[in-house]
Amino acid sequence: MTKAELVGVIAKSAGVTKDKAAKALEAYEVAVAKELKKSGKLILVGFGTFSVVKRKARIGRNPQTGKAIKIPAK
Repeated sequence: MTKAELVGVIAKSAGVTKDKAAKALEAYEVAVAKELKKSGKLILVGFGTFSVVKRKARIGRNPQTGKAIKIPAK
């Protein structure tokens, strides 16, 4: 499902315009990102858990050229 499709489903389900649904989804994304940045974890009972996962640096491949590239730690 794309973000646009999700906005459409939210709009239809809530009986609001797609613009209002998009703004609500954007506010939700901002709130989740803010909490993850602050504490690294967000638990929404009955929905799911979001958490920040640290990844080590690794070697990957450029999909267009096949050339090995270093992917930094995140």
